[in-house]
Amino acid sequence: MSAVLLEAEALDTYYGDSHVLRGAGLRVPSGRALGLLGRNGMGKTTLIRTVMGYVPAAAGHVRWLGREVTGRPPERMARLGIGYVPEGRGIFPNLSVRENLVMSARAGPDGRREWTFDRVLTTFPRLAERLSHGGQQLSGGEQQMLSIGRALMTNPLLLILDEATEGLAPLVVQEIWRVIGQIRKTGIATLIVDRNVRAVLAHTDDAVVLEKGRVVLSGTSARLADDPEALTRLLGV
Repeated sequence: MSAVLLEAEALDTYYGDSHVLRGAGLRVPSGRALGLLGRNGMGKTTLIRTVMGYVPAAAGHVRWLGREVTGRPPERMARLGIGYVPEGRGIFPNLSVRENLVMSARAGPDGRREWTFDRVLTTFPRLAERLSHGGQQLSGGEQQMLSIGRALMTNPLLLILDEATEGLAPLVVQEIWRVIGQIRKTGIATLIVDRNVRAVLAHTDDAVVLEKGRVVLSGTSARLADDPEALTRLLGV
């Protein structure tokens, strides 16, 4: 059995008076890929941001390798071995591609340095052609590649991707999914949020569906992909 890297249990989260998460949770074992699905506004990003410490949990627990980490700030969560590619990319626009990557370079929590500067550029050849360009000079697709590359430079045990293909041209979307597939093969666990339900299910082992802040369906991705009635009812696909 794989060790459980990340476990969120019975999380309640509020934005002001708005009760967004209602007992939500998930589990990501080492080396596994989990899809987090749901219609817009159902709490997917809030769940990730609560796990990462950007939003406080009103109730519930977050555990990393079995240790309680609820409420730890984002920088401490990252040091545990979580690479986070946020919705909106979050690159530093005034830094060059090289600077965005190099500033993030470090060994993983287990001492690994498998994701080096050169390996990221091999994975994203387009970035190699734009090393001196500022982040604000890149296209949306290039910014997303940079955001993923920067997260990989931390040599994470778990990579969280929140809407990594949103707003990108179809050819770039194909490239992002190809790279996600490559990352998965290296043994890094992944947690993926994306509007393309079929693509998420094709690139994950397991999936969780949120509805109004609650987990309403979970199981293997293959089983969910073979349940069109549930996908239509809960996700509109």
